[in-house]
Amino acid sequence: MTSHLVDKASKTLPLWLLAEADFRKWRKSQPVTILNWLDAAGFKGGLGKVVAWPGKGGALGGAVAGVPAKTDLWSFAHLPAALPRGTWKVTNALSPAAATQVALGFQLGTYAFTRYKKPTADRRVRLVWPAGADRALVQHLAAAVFLVRDLVNTPAADMGPAELAAAAERLASEFDAELTTITGDALLARNYPLVHAVGRASSRPPRLVDLRWGEAGAPKVTLVGKGVCFDSGGLDLKPSGGMLTMKKDMGGAAVVLGVARAIMAANLPVRLRVLVPAVENAVSGNAFRPLDVIKSRAGITVEIGNTDAEGRLILADALAEAVSENPDLLIDCATLTGAARIAVGPDLPALFTDDETLAADLLRHGLAEADRLWRLPLHAPYRAMLNSSIADISSTGEGGLAGSITAALFLKEFAGKARSWAHIDLYAWNQKSRPGRPAGGEAMALRAIYAMIAERYGTSMGERT
Repeated sequence: MTSHLVDKASKTLPLWLLAEADFRKWRKSQPVTILNWLDAAGFKGGLGKVVAWPGKGGALGGAVAGVPAKTDLWSFAHLPAALPRGTWKVTNALSPAAATQVALGFQLGTYAFTRYKKPTADRRVRLVWPAGADRALVQHLAAAVFLVRDLVNTPAADMGPAELAAAAERLASEFDAELTTITGDALLARNYPLVHAVGRASSRPPRLVDLRWGEAGAPKVTLVGKGVCFDSGGLDLKPSGGMLTMKKDMGGAAVVLGVARAIMAANLPVRLRVLVPAVENAVSGNAFRPLDVIKSRAGITVEIGNTDAEGRLILADALAEAVSENPDLLIDCATLTGAARIAVGPDLPALFTDDETLAADLLRHGLAEADRLWRLPLHAPYRAMLNSSIADISSTGEGGLAGSITAALFLKEFAGKARSWAHIDLYAWNQKSRPGRPAGGEAMALRAIYAMIAERYGTSMGERT
C-alpha cells in the first residue's frame, strides 16, 4: 500500500473543510478575490464539491472542500480525485476523531486495483497528516481494507484455494503467526468431510487454513471465513448471470484475514485464531449431489438440499473445530445467501447472534465507523424448516422462505456451543463506484468487527513498526 499521507513537505497548499454553516462564518475572514472566485463557482459549502483558486502569479493558491455537518470517513474520500495536484494541509482545527476520519477517508479514496491494468499516471495528490490523527489506526485499517479488496478483486483463475492459502501464509509470515494447512484427501483423514465434499470436484484441491497468533493465555478470539474461491453452483448449476461475480464468494475469508491483519498490526492482547475453508465449487464426475447425506465433523448428518448452498457446509466443519477450543468470541463472515441481499440490500451485512451484548456492541461500532450492520433474528421456530426425514438436518430445507435466517440457524447447529458467536452474511462487493468505494471488492464489516474487538479486549501490547 502506497501512503498518500505525508509528515511534511517543503511547500503545502491550504485546504479548508467546510460545512455550509462553517462556510458562512469563514467567508467573513477571506479576501474579496477568493470570495468572487467561489461565488462564480457556486460554492456554498456542503457535501462533495471542491473549488481551488489561483494565488500569486496564477499558481495554485488553495482550496475549499464541502463536507456535511455530520461527517464520517466517507465525507473526505472524494478529496484525492477532486483536488488538484499538490501537497495539501488541512487548515481547520480538527478534533482527534475528525482528524482520524479525514486521514482514513483520504487514504481509502486513493485505492485502485492495478494488477492487470496499467495504472493511470500518479496525480501526486498528497495530504499532510492532520494534527491529532491516530496514525497507527489509519495505517492498520487502510492496509486491512486494501488487502480485502485486492483478494476479492482478483479473478478466480489467480485466486483459487492455493492462492488464498498463500495469502494467509504471507500474512502469517509478516506477523510471526503459526499457519497450518490441510489439503485434499487429508481433509478426510483429519475429519473435515464437508469441506472435502464441496471442494473435491475441482482440479484445485480444497484446503483448511488455520492461522494462530498471540499469547496462549490471552482471551481467545476466533474468526471463520467462507473461502469459496469460485462458485459454479455445483450440479445445481448457476445461470451464467449468476456466476459473473462469483470470484467474490471468498469475500468472507478475505474479510477475516483483513480483520486479522489489523489485530496483529495493532498487537492487540488476544489469542487469535483464523479458520478459512478454501474450496472451489466445481462440476465433475465426483461432485457431491443433491440429497446426498454427509456426516459432518461435528457428527451431525447433513442431507444436501442444493449444491449451490455450499458455503454453509464448509463453514459447518470449520465452526465445529472452532468451538472445540471454547473461544471467548467466535465470529464467522460469509457471502452466504441471496436472501440476505433481498432483505437488506447490497450495502448492509446481515448480523445474526443470540448474544445481546455482542449484537449491541457490533451495531454500535458499525454506526460509529460508518460500517453498518443490520440485525436479523435467529428465529428458533424456523429451525423446523431444516428438518430432514433421513438425516439430522437438511442443508436448505423446504419452501425457500426466510433463507438467510434458516442458513444462520443451520450454522448455529455447529456453533451453538460457543460462549459468544455471531454470523455476518455480507456481500463483499460494491455494485457501483462512490468516493472511496470503487466498484468491486469491499471490506464490509471489517472496521466494525475490529473496533469491537479492540474495545472489548483492551489496549494493544505496543504498536508494530
